[in-house]
Amino acid sequence: MGRFRRAVVVVCDGLGVGEAPDAAAFGDAGSDTLGHVLASRDVKIPHLRALGLGNLTPGFGGARHPRPDGAFGKMAERSAGKDTAAGHWEMAGLVTVKPFQTYPAGFPPELIRPFEERIGRRVLGNKAASGTEILKELGEEHLRTGRPIVYTSQDSVFQVAAHEELILPEELYRICQVAYEIACLQFGVCRVIARPFVGRTAADFKRTPNRRDFPVPPGGVTLLDRLSEKGLPVFGVGKIEDIFTGRGLSGAVHTKSDADGIDQTVKAMRELEDGLVFTNLVDFDTLYGHRNDVAGYARNLELLDERVPELLAALRETDVFLLTADHGCDPADASTDHTREHVPLLVRGPAVRPGRDLGVRSTFADLGQTLADNFGVAPLPAGTSFLRDL
Repeated sequence: MGRFRRAVVVVCDGLGVGEAPDAAAFGDAGSDTLGHVLASRDVKIPHLRALGLGNLTPGFGGARHPRPDGAFGKMAERSAGKDTAAGHWEMAGLVTVKPFQTYPAGFPPELIRPFEERIGRRVLGNKAASGTEILKELGEEHLRTGRPIVYTSQDSVFQVAAHEELILPEELYRICQVAYEIACLQFGVCRVIARPFVGRTAADFKRTPNRRDFPVPPGGVTLLDRLSEKGLPVFGVGKIEDIFTGRGLSGAVHTKSDADGIDQTVKAMRELEDGLVFTNLVDFDTLYGHRNDVAGYARNLELLDERVPELLAALRETDVFLLTADHGCDPADASTDHTREHVPLLVRGPAVRPGRDLGVRSTFADLGQTLADNFGVAPLPAGTSFLRDL
């Protein structure tokens, strides 16, 4: 065992800190999720600022801290894409070389036809759309016809929306499993997402917390696999179980919100003696980034900041806490999709020396390689450890 007996990794889904070197190739030149949010108003994040978050964005200098409490830096993505799965896999040491297929013009008949045949229903939509806007457009027709709503985005995803009272969540999950077998296994899509919703009219349709992801499994060994092989516990909070298809996890819990995610993280920190607690906070991405809601994003950042002292207070003497992200999702961007950005790398713990500048890492995999180094497991496929710099 290395310096730390337990690691707590919190992923703020979509919290980018400025365009990556190859952002223009993804249509994301000028993207800066954090910078644009901080520039929108006086966003009160004293605890995140003390961790060094404000030092990372090139677009806003007003939140800089002269000497952050822990180590700080940022990471660029090496994987061929900017989706959730590839981002998480890379921070666990696995770089995705071949990009997943995207269908921004909708899915071809060769995919949709067998899908409809197998689920016994025709579908609505089949186009790229915002998840909230397509409910306004097609939700009432869905209630009249019972036809599930299929949509995608610029990302590699096949999404199926259905009203919870019309198509029960368990039936929707079965439908999404069929979609996985066709869209993912035959047409190269990264993941299928079940999107249950409630409401009676276009004015009040609302997605519920019963979302479920069906991604393809990681295409190689990850940090979670290595820790599991050594008998160390790995507990996933939020989407982690879905993203890694349960592989390498000793336990997991799905969450209803970011607040619930933090509650479950603190609970796991009380119960696990060693190993890894791996948390995804999805609201930044789903509720605010994809909806171009700068004000909502700012509020959520402040809510996270209020909980930071609680997370840090739960750390033991031999713990390390890392806060990062899996991609950007700039709410000030012209599109509603993910953005190719650097992500934060904030490291705190009683044994972490304050004010350590970790610089700009060339891959998210440095995070996973550092934890592999710490826990004494075999090296991961990619990444350079920064353990000695802590």
